[in-house]
Amino acid sequence: METLNISKEKFSKILEDFEVLINDVESALSEENLVVRKRINDIKLNPSIGKSEKYLDEYLKKRGVKID
Repeated sequence: METLNISKEKFSKILEDFEVLINDVESALSEENLVVRKRINDIKLNPSIGKSEKYLDEYLKKRGVKID
């Protein structure tokens, strides 16, 4: 394995960028979890809305969740 020398300034910039990316990923996952939690609460309040997969897909699409 080769040794790679990186200046302190460049390493600090890489580390800073990495922290931003980690925060973005955390934020995206938190938003998605919020959608899921909201859906679970909605079903608990009105179980009849959780009967069809098509309805679930439409519900999640309205809230910005990508459905494959």
